[in-house]
Amino acid sequence: MSQLSTKHLLGIKNLTEEDIQLILDTAANFKEVINRPIKKVPSLRDITIANVFFENSTRTRLSFELAEKRLSADVINFSSSNSSVKKGETLVDTVNNILSMKVDMVVMRHSSPGAPHFLSRNVNANIINAGDGTHEHPTQALLDAFSIKEKLGDVAGKKVAIIGDILHSRVALSNIFCLQKLGAEVMVCGPITLLPKYIASLGVKVELDVKKALQWCDVANVLRIQLERQQIKYFPSLREYSLYYGINKKLLSQLDKEIVIMHPGPINRGVELSSDVADSEHSIILEQVQNGVAIRMAVLYLLAGAKG
Repeated sequence: MSQLSTKHLLGIKNLTEEDIQLILDTAANFKEVINRPIKKVPSLRDITIANVFFENSTRTRLSFELAEKRLSADVINFSSSNSSVKKGETLVDTVNNILSMKVDMVVMRHSSPGAPHFLSRNVNANIINAGDGTHEHPTQALLDAFSIKEKLGDVAGKKVAIIGDILHSRVALSNIFCLQKLGAEVMVCGPITLLPKYIASLGVKVELDVKKALQWCDVANVLRIQLERQQIKYFPSLREYSLYYGINKKLLSQLDKEIVIMHPGPINRGVELSSDVADSEHSIILEQVQNGVAIRMAVLYLLAGAKG
């Protein structure tokens, strides 16, 4: 298989296992490219890509922009904070105006779940979901799977614990779908107030004790507390959260095995992870960032071949 089964990347739920494996294999080739002295290839020389971000982003936007430039694509960046959206323009009108300038692909982040799906049905371009509200963040899940495979040799059969604010996290849902399709066992762990009611129906284990979760897993993917999405208080204080769910060196030293620590960023140091864990030999957080460029290069390259 050398082509994706879809012309958009809207979510991991829409991908087959073959699609995911193709993206990971293609990313491995691009990782070799970006570690060369000359990091650029002409693969998307005739393609124009718009990065349309309606929410703040640092890592994801920079990673996509770098991936696009490494592939020699023409890139335009759009931010809603200084655009006609502030004057009442609709999402479809905004994107159609961008597309009328002969743009081929749209990378979009939006606060509303389902916004990329809506857009894919209403505009004529490849749509890549760079995060839609609390729904999905497919390229983050793909780079996490790639990082696990790179570190441990395979994803199948591995035990992965996703720890933290599951309720408000788009990373958690995409990771669950991706890891399960690749044959991993998944556990979620956090305060019961931050676990969605339906979560067990996704076929994941549920654990409230972080020590038991860490003892069970091979990989701990630690999520930050998303205070900007919380309308009410889900726990008494950040200090109390850190006391019960924060991961520090002392906690890891009590385990009878070595585990891998991951984090999608940005890290709230001293809350979900202490600095001595985030910067330790257990952590592959910076490798995740590097792998993000390779994964996004793979997605852009494969979707450019699926146009029409």
